[in-house]
Amino acid sequence: MNRRTQIALLAAAALVFGTFACQKKTRIKGIELEVGFAEKALTDNLVTDVQYKWKTLADFVKLSKDYTVYVHFWHGSNLLFQDDHVPPSPTSSWEPGREYKYQRRIYIPAFIDEFDPTFNGEDSLKLVAGLYNPYDPSGESKLEILTQKLRVFPPPPDTPEIIYESGWYDLEIDPAAPLKQWRWAGREGRCLIDNPRRDALLVIKGGVNKGALPSQKVIFKINDLILDEFIPSEGVFEKSYNIKKEMLGDKDEFILVATCDQTFIPAKVDPQSSDERELGIEISFIYFR
Repeated sequence: MNRRTQIALLAAAALVFGTFACQKKTRIKGIELEVGFAEKALTDNLVTDVQYKWKTLADFVKLSKDYTVYVHFWHGSNLLFQDDHVPPSPTSSWEPGREYKYQRRIYIPAFIDEFDPTFNGEDSLKLVAGLYNPYDPSGESKLEILTQKLRVFPPPPDTPEIIYESGWYDLEIDPAAPLKQWRWAGREGRCLIDNPRRDALLVIKGGVNKGALPSQKVIFKINDLILDEFIPSEGVFEKSYNIKKEMLGDKDEFILVATCDQTFIPAKVDPQSSDERELGIEISFIYFR
């Protein structure tokens, strides 16, 4: 998929998300948050590690509930992506004068339009983070801790292009679904990827239908070499591989194959479905840099 197509699809997803209405947010005293990234310069279409450092000050009042952390990344008025999570140390156990640090991995999707005549070499995201009670539907329990502007640049020119070559169905988007956006493959989906002739990180996020195929095996190959085979323990999976340049061969491109040992037809497993496609696995994104 080329970069212009990625931007167009992301814009469509943003329209589905819509503009979020402002909720009542309460500032909380005695807690500070620092967010740091593994890369000195952030780009879009980037997998990166984020360090969260929570500090409780002397005037911190012990929390009676275990809150969830919300981390929202806004591009203008659109929620581009988020990293909501439960912190490793429950917030009800936090004490004054302490630091609580941990690291998580995020994916910044492609959103910068380098072909925009007004583009000046960089774009920005607004990071908004805090705590909330997931059992409060009113949103009034939201405790905003941090608002931070992030400078984001386009990926380096030598970033490999990924083309979904054969075996794939059209992209599907549903902000309420676990994967947000995905494309199904039949028994086998093939991607053509530029060979960077160097070591690189491969990340694949996808899903399977555990209800229809509880023991389905997923296999990833690079060219004709099996990279991994596994039975996902849950419906959604994410796999990371450090790929050595020797695995990619001598050609200008290499083939990444996503295949499986079992498929299903939705109309045959769900009486309410009219979907006659043969489906194997769904892929949300493939990252190779």
